Amino acid sequence: MIKPRPGSSLLVILLLTPLWFGSCTQEPVVPIAGTHVIAFGDSLVRGVGASPGKGWVSLLSTRLDRPILNKGKNGDTTRSALSRLPRDVLTQDPRVVLILLGGNDALRRLPQQLVFENLAATIDQIQQVGARVVLIGVRGGPFFDHYAKSFRALAAEKNVLLVTNILDGIWGNQQRMADMVHPNDEGYRLMADRIEPVLVKALGSRS
Repeated sequence: MIKPRPGSSLLVILLLTPLWFGSCTQEPVVPIAGTHVIAFGDSLVRGVGASPGKGWVSLLSTRLDRPILNKGKNGDTTRSALSRLPRDVLTQDPRVVLILLGGNDALRRLPQQLVFENLAATIDQIQQVGARVVLIGVRGGPFFDHYAKSFRALAAEKNVLLVTNILDGIWGNQQRMADMVHPNDEGYRLMADRIEPVLVKALGSRS
Protein backbone atom coordinates (compact mmCIF):
# COMPACT_ATOMS: atom_id res chain seq x y z
CA MET A 1 0.00 0.00 0.00
CA ILE A 2 1.38 3.38 -1.03
CA LYS A 3 1.16 5.95 1.72
CA PRO A 4 0.72 9.57 0.67
CA ARG A 5 3.55 11.85 1.58
CA PRO A 6 2.85 14.27 4.44
CA GLY A 7 1.08 17.35 3.09
CA SER A 8 0.20 15.76 -0.26
CA SER A 9 -3.53 15.56 0.54
CA LEU A 10 -3.55 19.22 1.44
CA LEU A 11 -1.75 20.01 -1.81
CA VAL A 12 -4.42 18.18 -3.83
CA ILE A 13 -7.17 20.05 -2.00
CA LEU A 14 -5.50 23.40 -2.62
CA LEU A 15 -5.05 22.62 -6.31
CA LEU A 16 -8.67 21.56 -6.79
CA THR A 17 -10.28 24.26 -4.68
CA PRO A 18 -10.09 27.09 -7.27
CA LEU A 19 -11.67 24.84 -9.89
CA TRP A 20 -14.50 23.87 -7.57
CA PHE A 21 -15.30 27.41 -6.50
CA GLY A 22 -14.99 28.67 -10.05
CA SER A 23 -17.62 26.25 -11.31
CA CYS A 24 -20.02 27.29 -8.53
CA THR A 25 -19.70 31.04 -8.92
CA GLN A 26 -20.00 31.27 -12.71
CA GLU A 27 -23.70 31.85 -13.27
CA PRO A 28 -25.05 31.29 -16.78
CA VAL A 29 -25.87 34.40 -18.78
CA VAL A 30 -29.61 34.29 -19.44
CA PRO A 31 -30.88 36.66 -22.14
CA ILE A 32 -33.76 38.87 -21.06
CA ALA A 33 -36.99 38.18 -22.85
CA GLY A 34 -39.64 40.40 -24.33
CA THR A 35 -40.01 43.31 -26.66
CA HIS A 36 -41.86 46.19 -25.03
CA VAL A 37 -40.82 48.94 -22.66
CA ILE A 38 -43.66 49.49 -20.20
CA ALA A 39 -44.17 52.32 -17.71
CA PHE A 40 -46.28 51.00 -14.85
CA GLY A 41 -47.68 53.07 -12.02
CA ASP A 42 -50.02 55.84 -10.94
CA SER A 43 -50.97 59.31 -12.19
CA LEU A 44 -47.29 60.33 -12.34
CA VAL A 45 -46.88 57.70 -15.05
CA ARG A 46 -50.09 58.69 -16.76
CA GLY A 47 -48.80 62.29 -16.92
CA VAL A 48 -51.54 64.14 -15.06
CA GLY A 49 -50.73 67.87 -15.04
CA ALA A 50 -48.73 67.84 -18.27
CA SER A 51 -49.69 69.19 -21.66
CA PRO A 52 -50.43 66.53 -24.31
CA GLY A 53 -47.21 64.69 -25.15
CA LYS A 54 -45.26 66.34 -22.32
CA GLY A 55 -45.43 63.63 -19.67
CA TRP A 56 -42.16 61.84 -18.95
CA VAL A 57 -43.28 58.66 -20.71
CA SER A 58 -44.07 60.51 -23.93
CA LEU A 59 -40.86 62.53 -23.70
CA LEU A 60 -38.70 59.43 -23.30
CA SER A 61 -40.50 57.66 -26.12
CA THR A 62 -39.67 60.58 -28.41
CA ARG A 63 -36.08 60.93 -27.22
CA LEU A 64 -35.29 57.22 -27.57
CA ASP A 65 -37.36 56.83 -30.73
CA ARG A 66 -39.17 53.75 -29.48
CA PRO A 67 -42.68 53.12 -28.18
CA ILE A 68 -43.22 52.98 -24.43
CA LEU A 69 -46.51 51.51 -23.28
CA ASN A 70 -48.09 53.81 -20.71
CA LYS A 71 -49.83 51.74 -18.06
CA GLY A 72 -50.37 54.50 -15.52
CA LYS A 73 -53.64 54.62 -13.59
CA ASN A 74 -54.82 57.54 -11.51
CA GLY A 75 -54.98 56.84 -7.80
CA ASP A 76 -53.18 53.52 -7.94
CA THR A 77 -51.54 52.18 -4.81
CA THR A 78 -48.97 49.40 -4.76
CA ARG A 79 -51.77 46.97 -3.87
CA SER A 80 -54.22 47.97 -6.62
CA ALA A 81 -51.40 48.05 -9.17
CA LEU A 82 -50.32 44.55 -8.17
CA SER A 83 -53.83 43.28 -8.92
CA ARG A 84 -53.70 44.56 -12.52
CA LEU A 85 -50.09 43.59 -13.15
CA PRO A 86 -50.88 40.38 -15.09
CA ARG A 87 -53.23 42.14 -17.50
CA ASP A 88 -51.31 45.37 -18.02
CA VAL A 89 -47.72 44.13 -17.92
CA LEU A 90 -47.07 40.40 -17.77
CA THR A 91 -49.19 39.60 -20.84
CA GLN A 92 -47.72 42.50 -22.87
CA ASP A 93 -44.38 40.86 -23.74
CA PRO A 94 -42.34 43.15 -21.47
CA ARG A 95 -38.62 43.68 -21.92
CA VAL A 96 -38.06 46.56 -19.49
CA VAL A 97 -40.63 47.72 -16.95
CA LEU A 98 -40.37 51.08 -15.20
CA ILE A 99 -42.22 51.01 -11.88
CA LEU A 100 -43.34 54.28 -10.30
CA LEU A 101 -45.59 53.58 -7.32
CA GLY A 102 -45.86 54.44 -3.65
CA GLY A 103 -46.94 58.07 -3.69
CA ASN A 104 -50.61 57.31 -3.11
CA ASP A 105 -49.68 54.82 -0.40
CA ALA A 106 -47.77 57.57 1.38
CA LEU A 107 -50.63 60.06 1.00
CA ARG A 108 -53.01 57.50 2.52
CA ARG A 109 -50.47 56.64 5.23
CA LEU A 110 -50.57 52.95 4.42
CA PRO A 111 -48.12 50.74 6.35
CA GLN A 112 -44.63 51.08 4.89
CA GLN A 113 -43.90 47.38 5.30
CA LEU A 114 -46.96 46.53 3.20
CA VAL A 115 -45.95 49.05 0.54
CA PHE A 116 -42.57 47.44 0.01
CA GLU A 117 -43.93 43.91 0.24
CA ASN A 118 -46.24 44.81 -2.65
CA LEU A 119 -43.37 46.34 -4.62
CA ALA A 120 -41.24 43.26 -4.00
CA ALA A 121 -44.04 41.00 -5.24
CA THR A 122 -44.44 43.19 -8.33
CA ILE A 123 -40.74 42.98 -9.14
CA ASP A 124 -40.67 39.22 -8.56
CA GLN A 125 -43.49 38.60 -11.04
CA ILE A 126 -41.91 40.83 -13.68
CA GLN A 127 -38.52 39.15 -13.33
CA GLN A 128 -40.14 35.72 -13.57
CA VAL A 129 -41.20 36.50 -17.16
CA GLY A 130 -37.63 37.56 -18.01
CA ALA A 131 -37.99 41.35 -18.03
CA ARG A 132 -35.73 43.93 -16.45
CA VAL A 133 -36.99 46.42 -13.88
CA VAL A 134 -36.24 50.09 -13.33
CA LEU A 135 -37.56 51.10 -9.90
CA ILE A 136 -38.40 54.78 -9.51
CA GLY A 137 -38.44 56.07 -5.96
CA VAL A 138 -40.83 58.59 -4.43
CA ARG A 139 -40.88 60.42 -1.12
CA GLY A 140 -42.50 58.69 1.81
CA GLY A 141 -43.69 61.89 3.51
CA PRO A 142 -43.97 65.67 3.10
CA PHE A 143 -41.25 66.56 5.61
CA PHE A 144 -39.08 63.45 5.80
CA ASP A 145 -38.44 60.80 3.16
CA HIS A 146 -39.39 57.64 5.06
CA TYR A 147 -39.08 55.54 1.88
CA ALA A 148 -35.52 56.33 0.79
CA LYS A 149 -33.71 53.55 2.65
CA SER A 150 -36.38 51.01 1.78
CA PHE A 151 -36.17 51.80 -1.94
CA ARG A 152 -32.38 51.39 -1.87
CA ALA A 153 -32.63 48.15 0.08
CA LEU A 154 -35.28 46.73 -2.24
CA ALA A 155 -33.31 47.64 -5.38
CA ALA A 156 -30.22 45.95 -3.96
CA GLU A 157 -32.12 42.86 -2.84
CA LYS A 158 -33.83 42.37 -6.20
CA ASN A 159 -30.83 43.51 -8.28
CA VAL A 160 -32.76 46.19 -10.17
CA LEU A 161 -31.85 49.67 -11.36
CA LEU A 162 -33.05 52.54 -9.17
CA VAL A 163 -33.89 56.19 -9.74
CA THR A 164 -34.00 57.79 -6.31
CA ASN A 165 -36.64 60.32 -5.19
CA ILE A 166 -37.88 61.25 -8.64
CA LEU A 167 -39.66 64.40 -7.42
CA ASP A 168 -36.63 65.85 -5.61
CA GLY A 169 -36.54 69.58 -6.36
CA ILE A 170 -39.90 69.31 -8.16
CA TRP A 171 -42.45 68.60 -5.45
CA GLY A 172 -43.24 71.83 -3.60
CA ASN A 173 -41.64 74.04 -6.27
CA GLN A 174 -44.42 76.17 -7.74
CA GLN A 175 -42.46 76.65 -10.95
CA ARG A 176 -42.49 72.90 -11.57
CA MET A 177 -45.90 71.82 -10.26
CA ALA A 178 -49.32 71.90 -11.91
CA ASP A 179 -51.09 71.31 -8.60
CA MET A 180 -50.28 70.13 -5.08
CA VAL A 181 -49.41 66.62 -6.28
CA HIS A 182 -48.59 66.60 -10.00
CA PRO A 183 -45.72 68.23 -11.93
CA ASN A 184 -46.21 70.55 -14.87
CA ASP A 185 -44.37 70.31 -18.19
CA GLU A 186 -41.11 71.52 -16.65
CA GLY A 187 -41.40 69.07 -13.78
CA TYR A 188 -42.05 66.14 -16.09
CA ARG A 189 -39.10 67.19 -18.26
CA LEU A 190 -36.83 66.95 -15.23
CA MET A 191 -38.28 63.54 -14.42
CA ALA A 192 -37.51 62.39 -17.96
CA ASP A 193 -33.95 63.74 -17.63
CA ARG A 194 -33.41 61.63 -14.52
CA ILE A 195 -34.97 58.45 -15.83
CA GLU A 196 -33.45 58.52 -19.33
CA PRO A 197 -29.86 57.43 -18.53
CA VAL A 198 -31.10 54.61 -16.30
CA LEU A 199 -33.51 53.37 -18.95
CA VAL A 200 -30.77 53.54 -21.58
CA LYS A 201 -28.60 51.42 -19.30
CA ALA A 202 -31.40 48.87 -18.90
CA LEU A 203 -31.87 48.69 -22.66
CA GLY A 204 -28.19 48.75 -23.53
CA SER A 205 -27.39 45.07 -23.12
CA ARG A 206 -29.15 42.23 -24.88
CA SER A 207 -28.02 39.72 -22.26
